[in-house]
Amino acid sequence: MALPSPSYTVTMRVEVPATQRATGDVVHEVTAAGALVMGVDIAQSTSDTLVVDITCDTVDGQHGQRVVDALNALEGVRVLKMSDSTFLMHLGGKIEVNPKVPLKTRRDLSRAYTPGVARVCLAIADQPEDARRLTIKRNTVAVVTDGTAVLGLGDIGPAAAMPVMEGKAALFKQFAGVDAWPLALDTTDTEEIIRVVKAIAPGFGGVNLEDISAPRCFEIEARLREELDIPVFHDDQHGTAIVVLAALINALRVVGKSIEDVRIVVSGVGAAGSAIIKLLMAQGARDVIGCDRNGALTVQSAGADVYRQWIVEHTNPSAFTGTLREALVGADVFIGVSAGNILTGADIARMNEGAVVFALANPVPEVDPLEAGETAAVVATGRSDYPNQINNVLAFPGLFRGLLDAGAAKITDEMLRVAAVAIAGVVGPDELNPAFIIPGVFDSRVAEAVAEAVAAEGRKEVAARGAEPQDYDQLNRVGR
Repeated sequence: MALPSPSYTVTMRVEVPATQRATGDVVHEVTAAGALVMGVDIAQSTSDTLVVDITCDTVDGQHGQRVVDALNALEGVRVLKMSDSTFLMHLGGKIEVNPKVPLKTRRDLSRAYTPGVARVCLAIADQPEDARRLTIKRNTVAVVTDGTAVLGLGDIGPAAAMPVMEGKAALFKQFAGVDAWPLALDTTDTEEIIRVVKAIAPGFGGVNLEDISAPRCFEIEARLREELDIPVFHDDQHGTAIVVLAALINALRVVGKSIEDVRIVVSGVGAAGSAIIKLLMAQGARDVIGCDRNGALTVQSAGADVYRQWIVEHTNPSAFTGTLREALVGADVFIGVSAGNILTGADIARMNEGAVVFALANPVPEVDPLEAGETAAVVATGRSDYPNQINNVLAFPGLFRGLLDAGAAKITDEMLRVAAVAIAGVVGPDELNPAFIIPGVFDSRVAEAVAEAVAAEGRKEVAARGAEPQDYDQLNRVGR
């Protein structure tokens, strides 16, 4: 049964008789209707009536209306208005631009804009690499989508995807101080998306690709990485992979197993699944079986897809052929990035003792977490209402913070791996247990640890291409 959620918080402005019991009766009725009361405030009082604002969590949009109907059925009670807190949060968008410098006098204006700005423009024209120091490129990421694969919603188009991209930009700023801007593109053409991103790249220090459907997302990312001189990151692939590896590192510590020795079954070989498999193998995994809806991936089921072909060529050393359920027999780890309710607790019970289950389909996991927990030693999901939430916000803010700080031009597999190790390392031995294998999303240590690890690798990338390391603490060239 679904429970009330902050995603469906509503505030009802209710007129009630000015009596001792009226407000209590209303609160009781809201609770009886299945909502969770979060606050009661008197908005207005007269000799005959009270106007009360009642804030409560509901189950879904329809539930809120049922609560309203229940209150209107009470004698002397009238709901004047109902507001949805989630929609109110999005009014006018969730992010804005603010100047970082004072603009209060003519002297300020002459430096920030004309005529002084011309000196800075000419300096960049003379040495283009100075754009990383003297413009927002130093700290700004483009969050790019075409709205074709929004988590849990699918192909809803660019305009409808904007609230998600705004949220992403807000998380960048909140957790790592990175300025990000959402760019929803009204095209699904691979070549056009690549052209647009290349065209806007001079104003950004990195590109975060988001919610672009497979297999187009693979080519878009690969081409942009090759053709741009700033880091390009597809979060649906690599952000998920980073956090999964971080969680698995700690889960294996809990059960006393080594990644080199365990058998790992991955359900879903799309964008996220492919990236997860590659990163697990970079960490040392040797026995991985990738499964699609028909079972273990084979040469035939991979078809002409080069990414699936890579999985076939580099995984499944025992040449297993069979269904997902059959693959789980004797497996140590299950990682699901596929579809909800495709497994039962009985399927999990066929895994080895000390099994680790990551059921990450959202909002409905591949297997009920409570059923899985009856036999599995460690269970994680993508949901916030169960322990061990696998959430990409643990990865992408700190990752880009480190990339920008280092002045990196490329993202390497080693940067992704050290980011995962850094996240895992935030959970100390005294904190680690089956219900806590991954830090909380509001743990400030995470972004700092990831940024530090990625920046160290980023400086290696900068040195390898013979570029000057970035030094943002002081201007190396002044007085032009």
